[in-house]
Amino acid sequence: MAVAAAAAWRALRRVGLSGPPRAFRVGSPLAGPTRRFTDKHEWIAVENSIGTVGISNFAQEALGDVVYCSLPEIGTKLNKQDEFGALESVKAASELYSPLTGEVTEINTALADNPGLVNKSCYQDGWLIKMTVDNPSELDELMSEDAYEKYIKSMEE
Repeated sequence: MAVAAAAAWRALRRVGLSGPPRAFRVGSPLAGPTRRFTDKHEWIAVENSIGTVGISNFAQEALGDVVYCSLPEIGTKLNKQDEFGALESVKAASELYSPLTGEVTEINTALADNPGLVNKSCYQDGWLIKMTVDNPSELDELMSEDAYEKYIKSMEE
C-alpha cells in the first residue's frame, strides 16, 4: 500500500501537484484533529476532550479482512493500555488497547453489521470507540504521525 501511495504522489508531482489539496493537509482547519498513535497500532484523535479511537492503516492491512468487532459497553472505564475489545479477521484475532485513560462514551454501532469498515476507512468510518480524556498529559506519551511512520519503518527493516 505504501508503495502504491508513493507512486501516486510521484505521478501527482509529474503533473504539477505537490501534495494533497491545501484544505486537507494535516494541521489545516479542515483536516480535523491530529491523530496520535500507540506502539500497538491504535490511534486517537481528540476534539473537545473526547477521543475517537481506531486502528492504524498498518494494523488493518496486517489483520486482513475484519469479520467481527468486539467492543466495550458505553460507560466502561478504561486505564491507559487496558484491553477494551478485539477484532477478528479471516487471518487472525487482535486485542485492542486503550491509548488513554477515560470512559467509553460511544461505540461505532455500524461495525456490528459492517466490520469491514475498519478495512475500508480505518481513519474515518471505521473508528471503534469514543472516550473521555481523563488525563490529557497522556497524549504526550503517544507518537505523532511522523514518529509512528518511522516506528513502522523500523519494524519492517
